[in-house]
Amino acid sequence: SEGELSPTGVAMVIANRLMKHMGDSPELKQRMARLEAKEKLLNAPPAKVARTPFFCSGCPHNISTRADDDQLVGLGIGCHAMVALHDDGRGHQVGMTQMGGEGAQWIGLAPFTDDRHYLQNLGDGTFFHSGSLAVRAALSAKVDLTYKLLFNHAVAMTGGQVPAGSMSVPAVVDLLAAEGVSKVVVTTADPAAYRRVRLNKVATVHHRDELAKIQRDLVATRGVSVLLHDDWCAAEERRLRRRGTLPTPSRRIWINERVCEGCGDCVTKSTCLSLIPVHTEYGRKTAVEQHTCNLDYSCARGDCPSFVEVLAQPRKAHAGDPQVAPGEPVRVVPDSVLVRMPGVGGTGVVTVSRILQMAAHLSGLYAVGVEQTGLAQKGGPVVSDVRISPAPIDGAARASNRSADVLLGFDLFGAADTTNLSVCDPGRTVAVVNTAQTPTVPLAQDPASTFPSSDALVRRIGRETRPGASLFLDADWIANRLGLASNMVLLGAAYQHGCLPVPAGAIETAITLNDVAPADNVRAFRWGRTAAADPESVRGALAPTAGAAPPPATLEELVEARAADLVAYQGAAYADSYRVAVASVASVERSHRPDANGDPIAMAFAAGLYKLMAYKDEYEVARLHLDPLERARLTEQFGEGARARVLLHPPVLRALGLRRKIRLGRLAGPAFALLRAGKRLRGTPLDPFGHTAVRRMERALPGEYRRMVETAIDRLGPETLDLVVAVAQLPDLIRGYESVKEASVERYRARAQELFLELEHADRSA
Repeated sequence: SEGELSPTGVAMVIANRLMKHMGDSPELKQRMARLEAKEKLLNAPPAKVARTPFFCSGCPHNISTRADDDQLVGLGIGCHAMVALHDDGRGHQVGMTQMGGEGAQWIGLAPFTDDRHYLQNLGDGTFFHSGSLAVRAALSAKVDLTYKLLFNHAVAMTGGQVPAGSMSVPAVVDLLAAEGVSKVVVTTADPAAYRRVRLNKVATVHHRDELAKIQRDLVATRGVSVLLHDDWCAAEERRLRRRGTLPTPSRRIWINERVCEGCGDCVTKSTCLSLIPVHTEYGRKTAVEQHTCNLDYSCARGDCPSFVEVLAQPRKAHAGDPQVAPGEPVRVVPDSVLVRMPGVGGTGVVTVSRILQMAAHLSGLYAVGVEQTGLAQKGGPVVSDVRISPAPIDGAARASNRSADVLLGFDLFGAADTTNLSVCDPGRTVAVVNTAQTPTVPLAQDPASTFPSSDALVRRIGRETRPGASLFLDADWIANRLGLASNMVLLGAAYQHGCLPVPAGAIETAITLNDVAPADNVRAFRWGRTAAADPESVRGALAPTAGAAPPPATLEELVEARAADLVAYQGAAYADSYRVAVASVASVERSHRPDANGDPIAMAFAAGLYKLMAYKDEYEVARLHLDPLERARLTEQFGEGARARVLLHPPVLRALGLRRKIRLGRLAGPAFALLRAGKRLRGTPLDPFGHTAVRRMERALPGEYRRMVETAIDRLGPETLDLVVAVAQLPDLIRGYESVKEASVERYRARAQELFLELEHADRSA
């Protein structure tokens, strides 16, 4: 009940017993000291960021499990139970039952609480197994309860099997009606698919975007009701598309980084792990990771004009093998090897484990593996251990204290985790680690959050592995440029680094026998080998053609770059006012700090003032959608023939009652060019867009910010430098559009008050 019984834990108990009987033993003390050192590492405080399992990209649970914060929600057996790990916007969770008991906890609780209604999550696999009996029990008990029945066509938690005893949606509705359920609401991403489907009169069909309103209506309904959400399991859809049994939509979502504000609203709307933070010259933005996207499109509901619908598949940088063929590697591990492989669920860690074991068997070697699987584990930490030996294996498959020969880290954060480092030994373990920063859901949602320093994580891994023997490379960058799988790229790198005692031919044969995109996966393996042997040739071959200029490094470079952009934004006079304001702050800073190296306050002020002066109204959004560099990025990713349509929800049309985004295809260019030319109207009485509360707020912010920084810099001293810099950095809190931006401005002003209180306290202390 308290956790796993590890070999290390057993060894420590035995060692203590031996010490009692044997007396002082220098050798035993030395061994115990090594074990204790690793135990201290294992018991060290956890990192600030924890990787926990979450729903796959495009998983219907991302939407179907949403609930108001004050609504009681019950959990059960299934992937939906992962809402307990990320409960934001998932209701007030009360009670988790065994399979088939879903809702039974409310039967017992209902008479003893003032809360009237209960929502119970339930998967279709569980429903067909025994959950239908729980529905019957709730009906017999006459409680007020809504079952949120996710009909996703698969037992996703254990591998995507077809649920035993499964029925069609109309048959399930008939069954529910026969049991006595008074109301069934079917929600789906494609209501048109139900136009010719006969459903029992107790059921109605609605788009999934109406789910929140429907759920509130059902909460007000007496008795037992069912909200049946019909949407495919994202992982199963991906498998079927890969096998060619389900068509792959040609529609893709792409984000214009210049228009994007990095506010995280699209992540909040979709909770999708394929929306990743990217760091640009203009700050943190959001991008769609195309190779993991499951084409759910719910992210496009984000309140943002940066989304572009592209009718094309992502282009592969190179379809063939690398030009440089590496030679055979020099082995750096023994013939008998134990490999620890930490990674992220859903990225093929277990696949690599199985391929390695098969390659070993094909080579006449012995192999055994053990995997951490279950709970779908998508987006969460997974660990596979593989032991390969020329002789029959008599040791444990699971790596224990200081026993691993290779740390094959598919996830940098996971490789640096204390649990995985505890199996490493500086005199034994060689690390091959993917340095790509794979964000967790909280990191993707919160613009203020940052991934732990990659350099710090690399150093942490380096301290626990063989000095100078490890290999660190960004396998995701290589894989994304090629349109291939990063797990196979890293496997190839590990082989070429001399960490695998099996021949390359056996690994390629095992990949082919796995029969999942075998040609592409063999290519990925070969590119990984070349990346380890000749990284410069890979970087040269895969370097993007649509490269941007390096970001400004000094205050002067930053001011000139931003001033040039403000000329295009509004005009030369507008840009000159920006230069004057920054020069004034820089002058005051330098007078207070004449011997200082650098201008941290002026640098932060230059970035912050530019952001507030170049607020993204209709004219600016149009200009940025016409940006040649952004068009080059889109072409780089999808090819010259890609057709693009910009998704917009103009505030003017929204005020007139439009509830959805419109698509601008061929008309986008002329419309944006006309809007861009209309920038002369910005801020004048003739500005048709300038009279809203948001635009008036945006025009007031630059002056408010300048006064704020001028007040703060007057209090500059050695003890207040960090506080004044923090005041100058405040505009980074302002993100998003319309209501999202208004909420961020409230946070900006609240944080400003906190900082000025700290400045006053520092003044009094001085």
